[in-house]
Amino acid sequence: MQFDLAKEEFIQAWGTLGASWGVNKTMAQIFALLLITPGRLSVDDIMQELSISRGNASMNLRALMDWNLIEKAYKKGERKEFFYSNRDVWALCRIVAEERKNREIKPVMRVLQHVSQLEDTGSPEAQEFKRVTKELTDVVNIVDQALTHFIKSDRSWVSQTVLTLVKKKK
Repeated sequence: MQFDLAKEEFIQAWGTLGASWGVNKTMAQIFALLLITPGRLSVDDIMQELSISRGNASMNLRALMDWNLIEKAYKKGERKEFFYSNRDVWALCRIVAEERKNREIKPVMRVLQHVSQLEDTGSPEAQEFKRVTKELTDVVNIVDQALTHFIKSDRSWVSQTVLTLVKKKK
C-alpha cells in the first residue's frame, strides 16, 4: 500500500473511531494527522490536508489543546501558529484517561455522592434507589482507582498487568 493511501485510510478510520467514542469526527482526524506527522503543521496545512474550513480547524485545534493532546508553537520570523502532538502513544493514552476521568468519572462520583444523601423513607422505591446507586458508586470507584493506577503507571506495569489478566482468563 502506498503511503498516501495508508495515511488517508488511517485518518478516516481514526475519525470514525473518534465519533464512536463521542469525539467530533474532524477533531479525531486532526489529531490523527498531527499524530503521524513528524513536523509541525499550520492551520492552513491542516485545512488543505483534510479539506476543512478555517473555523472548523480552529475550533477543533482549540478542543485538542483543551484535552492536552496537542500543543501550539511558533517559528521564528513567522506569524503563523503551528501545531504538533506528542507521539508517545502510551503517554497520550494516559492523558486521555486522565481527561476522561476528570470530565466523566468525577462528575458522576459527585452526583452519586449527592443522591446518596436520600432520606430512607422505607419505601420500596427508595430502598431500590439506594441499592442501585450504592452498586453504581462501587463500580465507579473501582473504575476511578483503575484509571488512577493507569495514569500513574509506566508502560511495563500496564503490559504486565494486562498479560497477567489475559493469562488468568485462559
